[in-house]
Amino acid sequence: MNAIHAADGRSPEDVARPDAATRPEEAARAVRDDEDMTTLLSTHVDADTLGRLHRRLERAAERADLVDVAYTTVDSPVGKLLLAATPQGLVRVAYAREDHDRVLETLGQKLSPRILRVPGRLDEAAREIDEYFAGHRQAFDLTLDLSLSRGFRRLVQTRLPEIGYGQTRSYRDMAELVGNPKAVRAVGTACATNPLPIVVPCHRVLRTDGTPGGYVGGLEAKTALLNLEATA
Repeated sequence: MNAIHAADGRSPEDVARPDAATRPEEAARAVRDDEDMTTLLSTHVDADTLGRLHRRLERAAERADLVDVAYTTVDSPVGKLLLAATPQGLVRVAYAREDHDRVLETLGQKLSPRILRVPGRLDEAAREIDEYFAGHRQAFDLTLDLSLSRGFRRLVQTRLPEIGYGQTRSYRDMAELVGNPKAVRAVGTACATNPLPIVVPCHRVLRTDGTPGGYVGGLEAKTALLNLEATA
């Protein structure tokens, strides 16, 4: 996905001016503030110019309150991570193997098409994740938006942070914790579909025999997280 396009493929000027018929004042103000945006978009631009254009787009969209889902990407020892947030909180952490473009498209469908790269909104999340990988943070203190999960899956995911740093539980343990001892397989599904891996620590749930089991980030990433916590 081009960094300056919305998840539904709209161009930046469309993002800056959605619903023009219903929000003319906001749209007009964004256009007045960046009168040459359309001209720039119609010509070839280098990376520096593109970066400046995107920052202007961010400011225009922020002033007009047109961004429902902000995202950025950060580097980590387990690969590049996509972070996304709504006004309610951090809503998604995605590994590169999940295909970030596809993740953004899904967010556009499930939450809102008004999605834009706005790194400033994810500064706190990025900082805490950096601290975690540096061994300086054992628990996250972030406001979370759990709207991507429902029912039993959400119930399981809300209990995952109760597994302490450096500790593990089995899928059976988690099934008993949520009051449904027979739902071992459903617990596995809840962990596999966790939209906030790392922050909501599904990597701390193992098979009954102690082997890692599946993980959205892959076995290598799960092992790396467990080793990080075990040696801290």
